[in-house]
Amino acid sequence: MQKTDQDTPSNSRSIEEFSTYDSYKEPIEPIKNNWWLFYILLTGTLITTILAGGFLFSISLMLILGAHEFGHYWASKKNGVKATLPYFIPAPPPFIAGTFGAFIQIKQKIPNRKVLMEIGASGPIAGFLVALPALILGLYLSSVSPSTGMGGVNFGNSIILYVCSKFVLGVDPSSPFINIHLHPIAFAGWIGMLVTSFNLMPVGQLDGGHIIFALNSRNHRFIGKLFFISLFPLGYFWPGWFFWALMIFFMGFKTAPLLEGLEELNLIHKFLGVISIIIFFLTFIPIPFSEI
Repeated sequence: MQKTDQDTPSNSRSIEEFSTYDSYKEPIEPIKNNWWLFYILLTGTLITTILAGGFLFSISLMLILGAHEFGHYWASKKNGVKATLPYFIPAPPPFIAGTFGAFIQIKQKIPNRKVLMEIGASGPIAGFLVALPALILGLYLSSVSPSTGMGGVNFGNSIILYVCSKFVLGVDPSSPFINIHLHPIAFAGWIGMLVTSFNLMPVGQLDGGHIIFALNSRNHRFIGKLFFISLFPLGYFWPGWFFWALMIFFMGFKTAPLLEGLEELNLIHKFLGVISIIIFFLTFIPIPFSEI
């Protein structure tokens, strides 16, 4: 996830000077990275994720989250956009994953839609590329048993989980007659896919909101509001969607401010947007958690 400051930086120039994509890549005043805070939060999150799921779970999940956030970070650096280091957020051990995720903060207005697309799409794509092999390896190390009908928590199914389960285990993960005992690496892959889908929701300051705005700046608010409305019927099946609806309500439907928003995307940037949308549909879980 990435956050953007609304104010233009003090050393910013006129919009006319940044009217082209390449002209913005001039040297700008570098941001001072807060390394001590980065290492403190990283260490804290390593500890809480180990307590939540063990060493293999922790390392796998941190690699996925790290790939996601450093994807944003390096895309920002590539385009000369000032951004903070990724900051991981530890969570108390009772929390199911031991972390509330991670974020970077963009410290200036993004120059145009091409740069917005690169920064917005790089994180989810990088995270997905790490989460996918983790999920496949973890499923290979997982086991399957007949369902006992006992109570517990059911982890929701997505298209990517269904395909990987059929390919690796030869079973349908949504079947009520079997239980898949997820290996810690598989569970980290499942969490990574869930986090990816959350970030790709097409609204506001989320990665998906940036991507939709870059693809379709005229209709991005309509798309965001339509998705927002869809969360309420989904909340009937999983109350967590009401929490997301509340967050979106307070966050609003505005995306990142741009210095220049008229430049059209080229084929490569449109491709990044399409890939991101495909990843969203592959990873989206309508009912992430339910009782057995």
